[in-house]
Amino acid sequence: MAIVAIVGRPNVGKSTLFNRLVGRRQAIVDETEGVTRDRHYGKSDWNGRDFSVIDTGGYVINSDDIFEEEIRKQVDLAISEADIITFVVDVENGITDMDMAVANILHRQKKPVMLVVNKVDNGDRLVAATEFYGLGLGEYFCISSINGSGTGELLDEIVKLLPAAKPEEKDELEGLPRFAVIGRPNAGKSSFINSLIGEERNIVTNIAGTTRDSIHTHYNKFNHNFVIVDTAGIRKKSKVHEDLEFYSVMRAVKSIEDSDVCIVMMDATRGIEAQDLAIYNLAIKNKRGVVLVVNKWDLIEKETNTMKQYQEDIERRIAPFNDIPIVFTSVTEKQRISKVLDAAMDVYENRIRKISTSTLNEVMLKAIEKYPPPAIKGKFIKIKYVTQIPTHAPAFAFFCNLPQYVKEPYKRYLENKIREAFDFKGVPISIFIRKK
Repeated sequence: MAIVAIVGRPNVGKSTLFNRLVGRRQAIVDETEGVTRDRHYGKSDWNGRDFSVIDTGGYVINSDDIFEEEIRKQVDLAISEADIITFVVDVENGITDMDMAVANILHRQKKPVMLVVNKVDNGDRLVAATEFYGLGLGEYFCISSINGSGTGELLDEIVKLLPAAKPEEKDELEGLPRFAVIGRPNAGKSSFINSLIGEERNIVTNIAGTTRDSIHTHYNKFNHNFVIVDTAGIRKKSKVHEDLEFYSVMRAVKSIEDSDVCIVMMDATRGIEAQDLAIYNLAIKNKRGVVLVVNKWDLIEKETNTMKQYQEDIERRIAPFNDIPIVFTSVTEKQRISKVLDAAMDVYENRIRKISTSTLNEVMLKAIEKYPPPAIKGKFIKIKYVTQIPTHAPAFAFFCNLPQYVKEPYKRYLENKIREAFDFKGVPISIFIRKK
């Protein structure tokens, strides 16, 4: 999926434009400069074309602030990774030194740059916008991101500039499970993959991925046959000077979309941190199977219940969805690597599992009869039928008389009963309540 990056100095309306493009208030908007420090990712579609949108922090020059230094690194990476760059400026303030600094960076880019003049909401400001020809970036788009005027024309042009969709080619590995190895930097992703493909290289074939960010490696030995989608250690990151935290999430977004199961690696010596949770949640939101690998277990001082306590702590942090396999490994010592592959294959089988409608109804209607949905306002909810929806990830539809009154706690009860009766370990489940 093509990437559109939104860049510019602080407080010009980048996050407001981002929210407008993705169609929801995902990024925090405030008049205070520097509100956006973390990156925000979203998806947009226009005229039948989908693309990813990245909101970056405000680009600041000549500052010693540590946050602003990190923001500069992340903006530079966003520029290098994007297929299209939208450079947002503010008509109220005209051209500033920081605008010129960003423009000078963009002049060196060999990719489409769209100059967007924001806050143009009357005729006088439309005239004032001509000043921005001085940035030397050619034609510009006048918009008001807060009320949406001009964004339709902007999206029309973005769609025109998107890379042409490649014709589908027959993939010789089509149908094989695809495992993505993701995680924060230095968790051991590269070592893990090298330990898999470092031997008997004659039965490993490298196939360039459909995206420029990943390489697909065919693994076929020890009774396993699958494709690893790697973004960590195989591809040489030439000419990219990046903030590693941002880089790991950005790579994870694209590799998750191209996988069936995500092998999320974390560093045992650091525990489960915010970055690990962010990557884990990305996989769950995309309805991918998950295996959590706690690497560098050999470096942990152990007592009788160390592993059990560590696992309980992880399950508490990743709740409410913590029905996932957790494998403790030491890649450098070659400990339990095969268990990771076994767990990934099990999760893949769980993800594609289909339950017959008769079996599903036999089990679930008994569970519903034992504990029916609570009555709301004196109205009784009667669930009569359940079926599995034919989707890539497990999803179940329950048909009843008053679907609007079935609340989230009861949906969790239904999901738990499905998990008790059928093996969906490691796989997110979607529950839909529909009118019978």
